[in-house]
Parts: sequence; C-alpha cells; structure tokens
Amino acid sequence: MKKNLLAGLLLAASVGIVHAADFTMRLSHQLPPTHHVAKALDRFAEDVAKETGKRVEVQIFGSEQAFKAAQNHAAVARGQIEAAVVTNFQWGGTIPEMNVITLPYFMTDLPRLERFPKSDAAKVLEDKLLEKGVRNIAWLYTSRQSIFTSNSKPLINTEDFSGMKVRGLSKLVDEGLIAVGAAPATMPGSEVYQALQTGVIDAGLTDVSAGYSRRYYEVQKYGTVTPFFAVYFHLFVTPAWWDKLPDDVRAGIERAADKAERDIISVTEETAANAITQLKEKGMVIHVQPEAEVAAWKSRMQKPVLDAFRKLGPDATKLVELIEKL
Repeated sequence: MKKNLLAGLLLAASVGIVHAADFTMRLSHQLPPTHHVAKALDRFAEDVAKETGKRVEVQIFGSEQAFKAAQNHAAVARGQIEAAVVTNFQWGGTIPEMNVITLPYFMTDLPRLERFPKSDAAKVLEDKLLEKGVRNIAWLYTSRQSIFTSNSKPLINTEDFSGMKVRGLSKLVDEGLIAVGAAPATMPGSEVYQALQTGVIDAGLTDVSAGYSRRYYEVQKYGTVTPFFAVYFHLFVTPAWWDKLPDDVRAGIERAADKAERDIISVTEETAANAITQLKEKGMVIHVQPEAEVAAWKSRMQKPVLDAFRKLGPDATKLVELIEKL
C-alpha cells in the first residue's frame, strides 16, 4: 500500500505539472523545511523556473516524503525520480572516497571550501558518482563548524576524551576519536538526542547548527565548537533524463545550480554563527576553540584518519593531493 501511495503521489505531481512546464524535475531530500539547505533548494526551484523561462518546474519532496535518505541514490539511478540531494558521507561504502570532505580538520578552511565545487577534486568525485548511475550538478556547502557536547565536563583538551563514549560518524572518521582514547558509537543524527538523554553515549558530535535545531541544549550542558569536519549536501540527477533536455534548458538549470552553490556559502556561515549564539541563550556553556587548541586536536586526530583514507587506493591519495593544493 505504501508503494502504491508513493507512486500515486509522484504521478499526481508530474501530471499536475505537465500543463505548466515542458519538463518536470522532481527532487527528493531528507531535510525539514526549516533547514537552511532546504530553503536554498526552494530558491533553486525558483531560479530554475526563471533561468529556463518556466520550461522546467522543480517539484520538491522534502522531509523524506518520497524516499528515505538511504533510498535517494537508487531512486535517481533507476529514474524513479529525476533528482535528489544527500550528504557526502551518506555514500558510505558505495563511494568511500566521498569521505575526503569529512576528514578531521582537512577541508574546514573557508577559501578551500569555496573553491572545491569547480575543482579537479570535485571532478574526481563526480566521475565516481556517474559510474554509480547519477550525474552531480551542484555541491551545497553545509557545515565546517562542529560541536562536541557533554554533560559531566567540558571537552577542552584531548585528554578529556579518555574513556568517553562519543557519537561517531563513520568507521573512517572514528579512527581520530579512538586516537584520543574515546569510544565512538556511530549512529544517525536522528538517534543522538535520545542516546544522550538516556546515557547510551556520554558526548555528542554534530554540526553546530544541527546541535541547536536538534535541541541538544535540553540534554547537554557543555559544548566545544571546533572545525572538526566539513559537509556538503550535493544535488544529482538521472543521466538519461538530463541528457534528453535541450541544451538551453540544461544551461538554465546549471546557472541556477551555480547560483545555489555561491549563495549557500554566506547562508551557512551565518547559520552557524547564529547557532552558537542561540545555544548560549538556551543555557549551554559554549567554548569556541582558539587556534592553539584546534592545532592540538588536529595533531592527535587527523593523521590516523588520513592514513586510513589513503589506504583506500590511488584515487584516495590523488584526492588528498588535489585538495591540499586548493
């Protein structure tokens, strides 16, 4: 019944649109409407209509209305829906090289993040995405400020992690947490609040904006803000659908995608800054790391993760070298 309901939802959307535009671009994502990237996608839909002379209408299915986050890749690759947006680290074992963006303290420099979408490094990852059946058309910078939260004590020095059960991100990134004596437990963001509330884990780790939107301040007293990892949500489409579009229509969508890439930078930076203020207003004791502390954490956490990443193969090593030159 659920599959029939979904099919009816998508069909009704496409049938309703056919009279208004020559082409339909149904776009699935996992984000709630209040998320700054969800709002950026709404603006992208408006820009696509403008740039294509209303020949393309983007129909957005947010909050997992059409597909779950883990289903989006297959749905686009099979042509069940024309487009989707997911995070780089959701590719997991499918494209492990996508984790290069999330390596500790590696891509958290803003100028590097600004240059990445049009870089040779991005092209390497886009080629890998195409091999998996989807064509990437935009990299939407989402985070470079992380927050480690705790209740019993603030996490200031790397020694403070010893014996702490910390929310992990992936087997690869967790190597950095293990290096400082923590016991990482990898789990999706939606499960962290309850895990902190019930004591399943001692410390949280997330993007600072998510720390506020997920109300960590209700169950955590302390927060340490540090540029631990970066995240991109990226937009990809079905290659067969894309290749059939007229050249001028594709160009219009690309202009809208380029604008989304540029505009999201200032929005993400502002959202992170506001989140720090909002967490303080909610009563959390927030410590923003000075450069000396960042360097100390980086010296302990980055090398084991970089070493493990390079062992993935020559493309992983190539990506590290390309990004170091950005």
